[in-house]
Amino acid sequence: MFDSPSLPPALVRSAREAAGDPEAALRLAPDVAEALGRPGGGNTRHLWRGLAELGAIDLTVARTLEPDLDARAILDQAGSFVGDPEAEIPGQPRDVGLVPEDAGGARTWGVYAAESPDHRLEANQSDDGRWRITGHKPWCSLAGSVSNALVTAWTSTTARRLFAVDLASSQVRAGEDRWVARGLSRLRTSSLEFDAAPAAPVGDDEWYFTRSGFAFGGIGVAAVWWGAACKLAAQLESSCRSRTPDQIAQFHLGQCSLALEAAQSVLADAAHRADALDLAVGSTAEGSEAAWATALRVRGSVHRACEVVLTAVGHTLGPGPLTQDDEYARRVADLQIYLQQYKPERDVAALGQSILDGPSTFGGLP
Repeated sequence: MFDSPSLPPALVRSAREAAGDPEAALRLAPDVAEALGRPGGGNTRHLWRGLAELGAIDLTVARTLEPDLDARAILDQAGSFVGDPEAEIPGQPRDVGLVPEDAGGARTWGVYAAESPDHRLEANQSDDGRWRITGHKPWCSLAGSVSNALVTAWTSTTARRLFAVDLASSQVRAGEDRWVARGLSRLRTSSLEFDAAPAAPVGDDEWYFTRSGFAFGGIGVAAVWWGAACKLAAQLESSCRSRTPDQIAQFHLGQCSLALEAAQSVLADAAHRADALDLAVGSTAEGSEAAWATALRVRGSVHRACEVVLTAVGHTLGPGPLTQDDEYARRVADLQIYLQQYKPERDVAALGQSILDGPSTFGGLP
């Protein structure tokens, strides 16, 4: 899948210099967005290759930049709604900062769609057509660092819509949440409190969740995981080459190869599928359902491969590099907590349900 580098050498150097520093990573966001582009249209392999490269360089940098890239893709996929930010858009507040001014725009983005069982973020439209959102949004990574965000809010008891918000607004406040993470330690996650904050809707009710781009946007995270796991496997390979490895070390190195090559194959297939679909606002429901099943398979496969690699390097390399190699120890801790943010059991169960909802999957052979 990943034939040639996606990131130009200057950006690779800058990403390495930003390792462990989300603020420095955010300063790279416009240049990374310009270099990697958006999913679909024949560009998905290039984009995911770039995300994997970032994951291999540093997971703090990759975890910071991936949602910014996703937000820009979402705004593109919103179609005709996203136009000239200076144009008159009926019913939209003019001070929200809806889209980047240009390819080098200074805005940076988060995407916050998590829901709390105890709180709801609600959106209300006033008589003049303007929208405002009020309430609590949990699990907002880097909310104190990015300038803008795409957030989901309830427009009724049953429907949600995506909104663009300016986090510098006086009507938005970050919560005082406790953050004691050891992996991705500087990627602080907090809640956000909105008090009738101006918001610009992006798409109609439920568009964010039903578009084909929703599923393929989620695969970008898996590309980051894969890149980080490849870097760990490379360190295991280097260790084996520097000494005479025993059969156990060879076994674990082979396990890494099996898992990562299989994960690369499903990523490559998913990239091909993404490029074959219309990811814009008019994509069909059938396309969205097929894309979601693909995303579930890819994320599950890559997640499993990463766990194989973490087990392999842990069993083979032991505690030495965890206690003496800062970069290795940080990468292991970062990848572990990044993977924990994904719930594989839930996704695999959803995949099983999608199989039962469709035609027979395994009955094609005589």
